[in-house]
Amino acid sequence: MARSTVLVPTEHASKYLQQLCKHWTHRLDVTFDTQHGTVKFEGSVATLDARDSGLEVTLEATDAETLERIKGAVSSHLDRFAFREAPLKFEWVDG
Repeated sequence: MARSTVLVPTEHASKYLQQLCKHWTHRLDVTFDTQHGTVKFEGSVATLDARDSGLEVTLEATDAETLERIKGAVSSHLDRFAFREAPLKFEWVDG
């Protein structure tokens, strides 16, 4: 299992968490509230937590290729929703 985590600095973590989760509810298994969300993709899971310092995203995937694909999807969608402060800073930590 491949894993990566990032803390995306933003004052709007809860807003972006909810926008991202709502966006994917029509095609994926998604659960969320204002502070925590889980999105189940094929072969991976994204866990999102709104923190005071930003949006914490943890990805777990069946392999490194899937992990990289989901990193790209999460990053690009968050940048789109956060267009006023994009590009957001993504410093993924693998492991």
